[in-house]
Amino acid sequence: MRTRILFTIPNFITAGSGGAMLNIIRGLDPERFEPAVCVSRKGGRLDTEVERLGIPFLEAPFTVPALPYASLLPRAWRAARAFSPYRFHLWHSFHYGDDYTEAVIARLAGVRHWVFTKKNMMWRHRAWYVRSLLASRVAAQNTDMLREFFDSRLFRYKTRLVPRGIDTEKFRPGLEARLGLRSHLEIGSRLLVGCVANLVPVKGLETLIEAAAKCPDIVVVFAGKPLDANYAATLRDQVVRAKLEERVHFLGGVDDIPALLSELDVFCLPTHGEGSPVALLEAMGCGLACLASDSPGTRDAIEHPRNGWLVPPEDPAALAAALDALRDPATRTMLGQAARARIEQQFTLEREVAAHTALYDELVRHGS
Repeated sequence: MRTRILFTIPNFITAGSGGAMLNIIRGLDPERFEPAVCVSRKGGRLDTEVERLGIPFLEAPFTVPALPYASLLPRAWRAARAFSPYRFHLWHSFHYGDDYTEAVIARLAGVRHWVFTKKNMMWRHRAWYVRSLLASRVAAQNTDMLREFFDSRLFRYKTRLVPRGIDTEKFRPGLEARLGLRSHLEIGSRLLVGCVANLVPVKGLETLIEAAAKCPDIVVVFAGKPLDANYAATLRDQVVRAKLEERVHFLGGVDDIPALLSELDVFCLPTHGEGSPVALLEAMGCGLACLASDSPGTRDAIEHPRNGWLVPPEDPAALAAALDALRDPATRTMLGQAARARIEQQFTLEREVAAHTALYDELVRHGS
């Protein structure tokens, strides 16, 4: 009998985490697993991808407000009725908030094993403890999470390290540079530095702008949507105040990320810390010289200085010095080749799918 798994995510509108979830679903052995997807709200750009897979695609609330506690169970029971007929064996949540009512709903729907992926580095509210206590397993995306959040007898036995993986054929060296950024932006021979990240504070993009001001011969491009409008406005104001309009450009969302990466000299991610930053992995897969802040997630991918460089977070002077050193083409080539090798060894989609398969098998086999 195939294992029926429900994958949940709030929506496919921002699509980043949804794409990662769909990669796992596509990679599962169809002879052994029977996946389904549930979103709280349809209307995202990946909805059609789910429909093409020919699997159940539900639109239903899979969380409820925790308060008031007195009515939590009746409200959770009503939500659970949407899932009970499917008789799911496993329920894997890609909802990255600290909500724990989803686990309650899953149990009331008759699901024995509820799993969640821990993507972000948030851990201040007691709801995270409840969420983790209710989980059968936790898929943590970096080693900092294992040390900071799950290194206790309550959580250690149920937590597994499951970093992200990338498509190494889609993201590879030698791709065609078809966007024409150098000519369009009149970059010439200057160093082109890129960052693929939505404009949100955790990405630390202001540090790269400040570093650019200290490096007069580099051009920086940001590819990402302004998900935080206030933060995006602050970044643009920073560029104007520093008179960097000719050297710092906001491209907005870019659909063809492999083509963008093929045109860069250096990829830079000044993040404050995240789970397993897929944009960095993709750049490394393309054989780019990569520079990032020494923070959770990045330090798992980059082994400084072997296959990339790490600098202290929120340190524009250190970032500027590193960018200046990466003007040397030989250094960039060496780092790019080592970065590609690192991805092939540790961060492929195949490894990510295998880690999820092992996690599911463990639960089904041992029943705990």
